[in-house]
Amino acid sequence: MATREVIDQKLKILEELLAVQDERILAKFQEQLDMSWIFHDTALEGSVLSFHELKSAIDKDVVSDVSLIPTYDEIRAHKAAIDFVRETAGQRKKVPITLELLRRLQEIVSPDDPELKENVFRKETPVHRLYFHDIAPPEKIAGEMKKLGDWLAEPETRKLSALRLASKLHFKVMQVFPYTRHTGKTARLAMNLVLLRSGYPPAIIHSTERQRYYESLRGPSLALHNLMLDSLENSIDSAIKLFSEASSGRRALT
Repeated sequence: MATREVIDQKLKILEELLAVQDERILAKFQEQLDMSWIFHDTALEGSVLSFHELKSAIDKDVVSDVSLIPTYDEIRAHKAAIDFVRETAGQRKKVPITLELLRRLQEIVSPDDPELKENVFRKETPVHRLYFHDIAPPEKIAGEMKKLGDWLAEPETRKLSALRLASKLHFKVMQVFPYTRHTGKTARLAMNLVLLRSGYPPAIIHSTERQRYYESLRGPSLALHNLMLDSLENSIDSAIKLFSEASSGRRALT
């Protein structure tokens, strides 16, 4: 199991490698990272995307098959949300995590959500759903979201480490589950916004960890925290490997 100390040690190695990469390698890495992020995040929601679908949607290719339009639109909305997270995290003044910010993430990742247009939360608890943990009944969502907003504003919450805040925020949003569509994506985007603004890469929970992810939402928040740490370590290890190979290739050419 990953620990904060190990992650921070590996992060220093990654930062040193990043400092000597050229723009071409960095751009390639970010493209691969975003495609991986969207692929695995979508798989956690029960849909498996092909490389062609991902690449074509991100590159904004013309859709030749009209049946693919909803898929492309969803990928592009997800990519826009990732860009928003990255831009927000990169601002010099740290942007506070608030209910308004969570709603903004939901608006970007789910632009056609009728609940948002009507300014309401989830109105019912779906019988057939991917997530099997207990979620707030519709009549209690507004109150639970207010509690979440109050928790985010507490001085003690703001003293939490980025790693702990990221996982607890993710967990709390998922326990409320305020929206019918894409609540999971929004919760994970919020988690990664907290990580990115503190200098970490995104913690991409892989599709192979799907069952572990679902189970982590059913018990104490520590299980999700540990999964996030493992996912974050995996992200750092993958980046170190890519950049180390790129550096070795440059040395071989000199």
